[in-house]
Amino acid sequence: MDGLRWWRRARARVLTVVLAVLGVQLSWLVAPAYACGCGAMVVDAQHRISVSSEVSVLRWDRGQEQIEMRLTVQGDADRAAWIMPVPHRATVDLGDPALFDQLDAATAPVHRTRYHFWPQDGDWPLTTGDDTAAAPPGAGAAAPPRVGVVDRRRLGPFDVARLTATDPGALARWLRTNGFSLPSRLNDALQPYVDMHWEYVAVRLAPESADTALNGALDPLHLTFEAAGPVYPMRLSRLARTPQSLGLYVLARHRMEPRTAIGGERPRVVFAGRLTAARGPLARLASGTPYLTAVAQEFPDPSRISADHELRRTASDTPYQQVIYRDRLLTVAGIPAWLLTTGGSLAVVVSVVALFTVRRSRRAVTPPPPVHPPAPIG
Repeated sequence: MDGLRWWRRARARVLTVVLAVLGVQLSWLVAPAYACGCGAMVVDAQHRISVSSEVSVLRWDRGQEQIEMRLTVQGDADRAAWIMPVPHRATVDLGDPALFDQLDAATAPVHRTRYHFWPQDGDWPLTTGDDTAAAPPGAGAAAPPRVGVVDRRRLGPFDVARLTATDPGALARWLRTNGFSLPSRLNDALQPYVDMHWEYVAVRLAPESADTALNGALDPLHLTFEAAGPVYPMRLSRLARTPQSLGLYVLARHRMEPRTAIGGERPRVVFAGRLTAARGPLARLASGTPYLTAVAQEFPDPSRISADHELRRTASDTPYQQVIYRDRLLTVAGIPAWLLTTGGSLAVVVSVVALFTVRRSRRAVTPPPPVHPPAPIG
């Protein structure tokens, strides 16, 4: 009986711990997504939205920067606000979705076949494995705390406001007045931009139907602004609760690279080269900046993101393109070359041994000398 009571108490403790762990995990899953790759996504407390994919292209030429981005979102919110800090006043227009398809095609890896002599996993007679190839793939006196609305207009599904703010609290009040609550921790993340006198592009995302949740790929937005140097705002991504990935296309006159890792893993170049046959929206955007660099980076711990990505020219314009190899066993007329080689060599050895044995057996055998009995003594 004592053993039964002990077992029941132990089972109750284990169940309590399991439920507590599940509760913590669920609280992370349903928490609103406040950050995406280069801005902050804000929704009301009753809904959830996340940025499942963000693709951006940055064009830099003689003090002018353009950023075109496309977000793919998921969640149950029927509206949301997205905030983008910019170093100077920006113009905002709708982008062209075809641009991103062209960028994908221009930077696609090259597929090549390479042959190996000795059998590998998946080749006879070794264990059969999976025969698939995987792709590797931006002073003065302080103004009264307030938000200034430079202008506000409708662009497709977006309600776009260009804002100035002298402190994060003023920006929070503007958002709250327009129906959205700003998490307090975002105030601290915005403070460096306020100190640098940056401005903001606030975007309200709302589908055409009021009862339709925001889901899927949104129309791209195109921002143009002046900048002292090429910069990709990343500081707000430190608020993300899950690991972040950065995929950035850079159009310039030369090959470009991030100056530092800003708290993430080392940035890696997945494509670098001059565009020689671009057409349509990619040709228009690349005019005067024909060198395309594609950069990828992982942020396992977004809280370590310490700055925005500043870009610089590399020492040389060496081109680079990913290569995906498909390994094949070298064959001759459908027969593995290793089998022909080793089998043929073995056959030669066997033949030589056999020939040597036959010749040896055919040699004349010299009989031993006769043994004579000893002569009698007499």
